[in-house]
Amino acid sequence: MTSEPTLTYVYAVAVPTPQLGRIVASLRGVDDAPVTLLTPPEDGGPTAPAFVTSQVLHGDWREEVLRTRFEDLAWLESTARAHHHVIQTLTDHATVLPLRMATLYQDDDRALAALREQQPAFADRLALLAHHAEYGIKVYVRPGAGAPDAQEAAAPASTSPGKAYLHARKAQHHAREDRYQQATLAAERIAATAARHATHVVRHPTQTGPLARGEDGEDGENVLNDSYLVPDDQVEAFRTAVRHASQDLPGVRIDLTGPWAPYSFAMPPPRATGTAHEAPGGRT
Repeated sequence: MTSEPTLTYVYAVAVPTPQLGRIVASLRGVDDAPVTLLTPPEDGGPTAPAFVTSQVLHGDWREEVLRTRFEDLAWLESTARAHHHVIQTLTDHATVLPLRMATLYQDDDRALAALREQQPAFADRLALLAHHAEYGIKVYVRPGAGAPDAQEAAAPASTSPGKAYLHARKAQHHAREDRYQQATLAAERIAATAARHATHVVRHPTQTGPLARGEDGEDGENVLNDSYLVPDDQVEAFRTAVRHASQDLPGVRIDLTGPWAPYSFAMPPPRATGTAHEAPGGRT
């Protein structure tokens, strides 16, 4: 064990059980560190929430170092993957309240103090998330969807170049309006689906650039980016309804993903005494 000072890195909140303890003991987290359960004092009761933690070197995670590290995309991606791996593995076996990447405390005592302070709020949130999972729905307008055909775009042969240009621009404008009308219809259908089969919904900003690619890598303009908290007994009905909602919408693609750890429905982490850094986390 290194003698260099460490910080306590917190991944999530969960209720400790023998099964959860076995799973945690098999995990490695950020910096390939072993993951452990930081349990509350005995007076917290057998169902009191615990922190899922690991130890990281103070020299690598102090605030001034992290300012630079969070500009290193390779490091950021690797760390986010390690953080998510811990949370997603636990989610497959238990109700987990994810915390932001790089939620850090000076030591276990500081972390336990925060855990005690937030225990009622954590317990309430875990009860809300029990037997639920997060699903993502993104709606895209396909590239070129609704583009005018050659006959529509072509101006009469006697038309001047200037008028021909304006004619083509008008046709493109109408095509774009058609595309967005299709997308609006898709969004309305998805909203109705969520109302029937999800208990909560979070609307995220639409994505642009490389993030706007679908799960299959296909390009398209993202016009809806929602997360739904779905009860386990509603999942099949939810999936079926979403598939039906995506029918008869030429030029519109709907991606349904999940189940995910409920990042979108997790409360913000407590304000950590002695926190080195807290970076925003969550699904993209």
